[in-house]
Amino acid sequence: MAIELIHIGFGNILAMNRLVAIAPPGSAPIKRVIQESRSKGLLIDMTNGRKTKAVLFTDSGHVVLAALAPETITGRVTVGRGTAKTEVAEVPLEL
Repeated sequence: MAIELIHIGFGNILAMNRLVAIAPPGSAPIKRVIQESRSKGLLIDMTNGRKTKAVLFTDSGHVVLAALAPETITGRVTVGRGTAKTEVAEVPLEL
C-alpha cells in the first residue's frame, strides 16, 4: 500500500491515508479535544506559530493543528485522491 502525502502548509506534510476528519477549531468540544490531546502527548502543532485554522484527526488518535483552512485541506485531499470535479471548456479548433 502506497503512502499518499498531503502538504498542509509551511513545509509540513501529512500522510493522507491516515486522515480521519478535519474540523474548524472554534467550537468548545474541539477545544476540549485539543486540550486532552495536549495533556496525553498526542497533539502535533504544524502551524509554525500562526493561527490554528483547522484541526485534523488521524486514525492513530493524534490531533494535528494546521494553519490552513479546512476547505483548503479538503480540496487538496480530493485532488490527491482524484475525486475533484474538473470542468473542461470545449474550445473549437480552427485549422
